[in-house]
Order: sequence, then structure tokens, then C-alpha cells
Amino acid sequence: MRIDLHTHSTASDGTDTPAELVRNAAAAGLDVVALTDHDSVRGHAEAIAHLPAGLTLVTGAELSCRLDGTGMHMLAYLFDPEEPEFARERELVRDDRVPRARGMVAKLQDLGVPITWEQVARIAGDASLGRPHIAEALVELGVVRDVSAAFTSEWLANDGRAYVDKHELDPFTAVRLVKAAGGVTVFAHPGAAKRGDTVPLTSVAELAAAGLDGIEVDHMDHDESDRARLRAFAAEHDLLVTGSSDYHGSRKTVRLGDYTTHPDVYGEITRRATGAFPVPGAGGRPRA
Repeated sequence: MRIDLHTHSTASDGTDTPAELVRNAAAAGLDVVALTDHDSVRGHAEAIAHLPAGLTLVTGAELSCRLDGTGMHMLAYLFDPEEPEFARERELVRDDRVPRARGMVAKLQDLGVPITWEQVARIAGDASLGRPHIAEALVELGVVRDVSAAFTSEWLANDGRAYVDKHELDPFTAVRLVKAAGGVTVFAHPGAAKRGDTVPLTSVAELAAAGLDGIEVDHMDHDESDRARLRAFAAEHDLLVTGSSDYHGSRKTVRLGDYTTHPDVYGEITRRATGAFPVPGAGGRPRA
């Protein structure tokens, strides 16, 4: 089985619609794909409605968190999207996205970049607005060569000149909320230092003790030494190890299925989840 547990659609900052994403996942030879848009479950219904035969969908979200001033992302899988407290927190994060994006546009203008709010809004369309949309505007303007080049300290990284904070969950609260909604939590790309400061492993150990289920190890932002270090850490703290593309469509060079999760780990995620279940496409395989 080929299993990719971290992808994004136009419901947040990807370029594929949810329908296109599941079709492309099937075409890429995946057996299982997770749709994990930022702080949003808006794309799930469309993805399910267009799910091809042979492909199973894992519903999820990537949660914006902050610990001691350092941003981090938490992948949440197979939770009940209607659980009231968790739904309310996701809404608070989403509602802060537009004021935050306006603040970053203003900072860029102060830095002499001829960016406009109208340009960013056009790029985002109906999506949940985020930094990749601003990054794409910088690419359009010729300020940076590609979206990844915008995520540096010069521009939009967590310590960047144009960065603006937003409402983010405490990760311990996120773990608690996801668990209460019957879901499973995985710390996304914990060693992605190129994005800015990373959460120290001592804090990740505390999260593991508080109920964190796993860490994303096989990811484009981790080199071989990062992966070896994180695997050893996961083994020490009894954490599941996942691998994922973090696919954003044409906004990143990574392709669906470039990094995958072992079937045994996927089976354990589905075993632990009680809030929702994987959805097989018509004629697809049953869940592990």
C-alpha cells in the first residue's frame, strides 16, 4: 500500500481542488491519501463526493500551534469535526487569517514591495488565506524565484521581516482537543529548520507524555541526518513515525506520494481513532 498522510487543497493553500486532489492521488498510484488543510475541514465533503475507486480518504486538518513563541503544525486525523470545543478553536484560527494577511501585506509594502491586497485576494480566491498566497504574489512580482524562496527570514518565515503572528493553539491544548474529538495527533515536520525556529525535542517529549501519537519523519524538509535523529527519538518515546508529501499542488515541487507512511502505522492510526473512519472510494479497499 502507498499511503500519503499530508496534503492540501484549495480549501486552504493548495492549488488542486479537493476533487482534483483525490483524482491526482489515484493517478499517482496512492492507495490512501489524507486531506489535511490548514485549520479547515471545508474540503472533505467534495473530496468524498469525488473519491475514485481504489483510493481511501483519511479526513484531517493541519492545526496552527505555538509553543513558547515558536510556531509549529499539528496534524490531526479522523476526529469528529462537529465536536463543539474543537470546532470553535479552529474557527478562531481561521477568522484571524485575513487580518494577519493584511498585516503582512502592509509590512511588505513598508519594505518597498509593490504588493497589493487585491493581488493577494485574487490569488487566494475562496481559499482559507495563508502565507503561500502572499508568497505566490511575491513570485508574480519577481521578488523571489519561487514560493519556497519567500519562506526565509528576509520575507515570510517565522522570524521574517514581514511575518505577523496569528491566533494559534497551544499544542498541549491541541492534543487534548483532538483526543476529545476522537482523533489522532502527529507533529508535522518537526525538524524543518529552514522554516524558522523549531520546537526543541525536550518539549516534544513532554507532548508525547501528554498524548501526542506520532511525528512526521519522512518529509521534504528533513535531510537524512534529521530523519535518523527523529526516528531514534520516536523509538525512545514510543511515537508513531509517518511520512508524507505535504503536497500543495503547483506551489511546491514535491509530488503526491514522494514520501509515504508504512501500512502498519496507518493501521495503528485507524485503530486509535474513534471520531471518524477512513472513507473508501466506490469499489475501494476497506480500512486497515
